[in-house]
Amino acid sequence: MRSQSEPAAAEPGAIARPPLVREFLLVAGLFLVYKSGRQLATGHTAEALHNAHRIWDLERTLHLPSEVDVQSALLHGDTPVHLANTYYATIHFPATLAFLVWLYLKRPAHYVWARRVLAVVTAAALVLPFTFPLAPPRMLAASGLIDTARIYGPSVYGPPSSDHLSNQFAAMPSLHFGWALMVAIGLIVATRSRWRWLWLLHPAITLLVIVGTANHYWLDAIIATAMLGAALALIHPPHRTATTAGRGNRRLVSEEPALVGAGR
Repeated sequence: MRSQSEPAAAEPGAIARPPLVREFLLVAGLFLVYKSGRQLATGHTAEALHNAHRIWDLERTLHLPSEVDVQSALLHGDTPVHLANTYYATIHFPATLAFLVWLYLKRPAHYVWARRVLAVVTAAALVLPFTFPLAPPRMLAASGLIDTARIYGPSVYGPPSSDHLSNQFAAMPSLHFGWALMVAIGLIVATRSRWRWLWLLHPAITLLVIVGTANHYWLDAIIATAMLGAALALIHPPHRTATTAGRGNRRLVSEEPALVGAGR
């Protein structure tokens, strides 16, 4: 019979939060890689525009909805398009960071899982600009789309020739959508609320925003979804129990002992 004085953390499967400083550095590194990694594949303007024509034609062959229809809906007034531009410019990073912070504090086991998935998807996404540079639809004259951020504001991009903070020829995949979808999936898996499925509104709104503002094609989001699906198939979430989903006592338990003190 176990003594009541024995530490609860000694039980098999108890989850300890990864060291805060190490996790801060890992997550900061993930965001830094996202922002700076694509710059390694800058240039390739002619190839990126050629690929843009190929993607546009492929979408028409596949009978995907026209991005023009989504943008036309936004352009019914200044307010909708301004809100869409603001959502694109301001929600992406803060929402993902808040998601990771909440998981770290409330669901350590799910945090480790989510951080690994995001890292794998981000690393994979950085490969495509080297092999398939792609100009966004706002740069494709044949699309009939306009650069809503430049015209209505706010804009996060400068002229491509002088923008040294981002690679605008790395439209595929859309990590805006990939990260948003992971935020929704992570919160659905880690919680039990009957309202948790409403988190899917985040990737749904993000999809309409990235398409309507002419920053991405439908296929950019489809490829991001496929990458995320592959990462989720390889990296499984902790077994869902009352404690890992936020019910029961405050001690966090999982059926994956390998996550004890996990920092990998």
